[in-house]
Amino acid sequence: MSYKMEIEEVCESQALPLLSLNHVSLCCRSVWESMKFYEDVLGFVPIKRPSSFKFTGAWFYNYGIGIHLIQNPEIDEFDTYINESRPINPKDNHISFQCTDVELVKKRLEEKGMRYVTALVEDEGIKVDQVFFHDPDGYMIELCNCENIPIIPISSCSASFKPRSHSFKRSTSNSKCGFMENVMMQSLSMHMMDFAF
Repeated sequence: MSYKMEIEEVCESQALPLLSLNHVSLCCRSVWESMKFYEDVLGFVPIKRPSSFKFTGAWFYNYGIGIHLIQNPEIDEFDTYINESRPINPKDNHISFQCTDVELVKKRLEEKGMRYVTALVEDEGIKVDQVFFHDPDGYMIELCNCENIPIIPISSCSASFKPRSHSFKRSTSNSKCGFMENVMMQSLSMHMMDFAF
């Protein structure tokens, strides 16, 4: 069963006709080292790249998203920036993947000798466990059980909260508001990545 979610725009300009996130592109010192990481640690599968590319790189796909690795000749393999010494900061830019078992993630990272930090997010009695670690080039990766927190549009929150960019018109009908939340959750569930080792 598919639902069509309609949100009445109140902005003067309309949003771009986006469908979904297609891929994340990352520059790396060593495509080979990064390939091993994204394949062996995160379970991505190498896929064919277009033959017109005249630079070193690799494409991977899994969980409904692509990872594109690009060899960056400007990054010196022996640069003073050493990934091992960089602190793992959960507030740094990162890519987050949902997983089915956070404890298993931690166990596997320990088996591979990888450093990580954990965090716990709580909201109204709901808890989300997070695990953060770096890829070979220092890009932050998060694995979490974020499905625990429901996705609720700002327009359905307390009337006392007024978002700055009035992107969506608050529904006057409680049933429509509940319907919209259900449609969003249905859509999210259908497109959610089930990450498992």
